[in-house]
Amino acid sequence: MLAKRIIPCLDIKNGRTVKGVNFVDLRDAGDPVELAEIYSAEGADELVFLDISATEERRKTLVNMVRSVAEKINIPFTVGGGISSVEDVEILLNNGADKVSINSSAVKNPQLINDLAQKFGSQCVVVAIDAKQIDGQWIVHLVGGKVPTELNLFDWAVEVAERGAGEILFTSMDNDGTKNGFANEALAKLSGLINIPIIASGGAGNIQHFVDSFKVGKADAALAASVFHFKEIEIKALKQELRKNDIEVRL
Repeated sequence: MLAKRIIPCLDIKNGRTVKGVNFVDLRDAGDPVELAEIYSAEGADELVFLDISATEERRKTLVNMVRSVAEKINIPFTVGGGISSVEDVEILLNNGADKVSINSSAVKNPQLINDLAQKFGSQCVVVAIDAKQIDGQWIVHLVGGKVPTELNLFDWAVEVAERGAGEILFTSMDNDGTKNGFANEALAKLSGLINIPIIASGGAGNIQHFVDSFKVGKADAALAASVFHFKEIEIKALKQELRKNDIEVRL
């Protein structure tokens, strides 16, 4: 059985780590390079680094910061934000990223998923999907959750997998920052529809939420930000508790 992964997420804006609730009201959470080094030492399985305003501001992810983070850590490292071409990905991989996360650009140009998978391998390609419920339907949103699309979460996830993505990072905008738990019903439905790993994101508030994301939501990995940044949950203690709940993790 594959070990479940715990992934701290560094949302970057203006060179700092930030965290909000439901994608707004951002507050400072520290220096991303320092946080990355701490998480690597504490036993995180991977790191996700999202330059959250890159798409909106139409600029490229901060390559220098990517390089600085990569030099300090020894775990896989996914970078997202403002990526819209094969060339963008090449630059990030050459500067220390192990994988890239695409979101808005994948919706606008789905062929990009195929192109990236073909050139770099599916294992490098994470498609992030931000969705929230509108009239009972899970609707995909773009540009940091600001722009609704007509895409249904589940249909889009199936297409993404068929096009060659290696993983899906699903963030429930309804749950994001609320600390009320992950969107386990939607996660479980996704897990039944596609055969690539799903990273649960949005809603972690306590250790039981992580247990539920794996047992109820059938997620392959769980991602969180503020509970780690503000020391509400320690990664080592979290993993020990997961083990006690018969969830396979690397200690």
